[in-house]
Amino acid sequence: MSENRDEYNRGGMLAFAFCMVFCLAFFIYLVAINKGVDLAENVVDPNAPAAEGAAPAFDITKVAEPWVSTPEMVTYGKKVFMTNCAMCHGNEGKGDGAAGAALNPKPRNLVEGKWTQGEGVIAHYNVLLNGIKGSSMASYAHFKPADRWAVIHYIDSITNNKSKDDPAKVAEFAKTAK
Repeated sequence: MSENRDEYNRGGMLAFAFCMVFCLAFFIYLVAINKGVDLAENVVDPNAPAAEGAAPAFDITKVAEPWVSTPEMVTYGKKVFMTNCAMCHGNEGKGDGAAGAALNPKPRNLVEGKWTQGEGVIAHYNVLLNGIKGSSMASYAHFKPADRWAVIHYIDSITNNKSKDDPAKVAEFAKTAK
């Protein structure tokens, strides 16, 4: 009545031993033999010095009067807009961004320029600084003032309802703005 049952576990033990040897060999291969994967990523530091003969990168911190619109400020503002605003307002500023589809009320169509908080760059600056209560427009007080001005210059460049603010009043406001 006593049978030898050693053959019952022999298959499981062989499978276990094979798995252990395979895992050990695989880890030795990963650690000692494999050199890794080259994804051919060419990471460029935007703050690195420009290559010889290339135009230097625009540095917003060196702009003395960011409230004055220049082509460089508009280009920089577009970059900031695409990073922070396009998700709701859309890439063209028409209020058709992917995240804006779920918002109520819908994001403003900046091209059309039907402003609810007042016209002009001073009103736009205050909207970026404080947001709009009762809407999905959040405050961007965490932005540096120069970044806010750059976004406003970009918005003013794409809107059909251009700012009619007096440059002297804008300069006076900018010197006291946060």
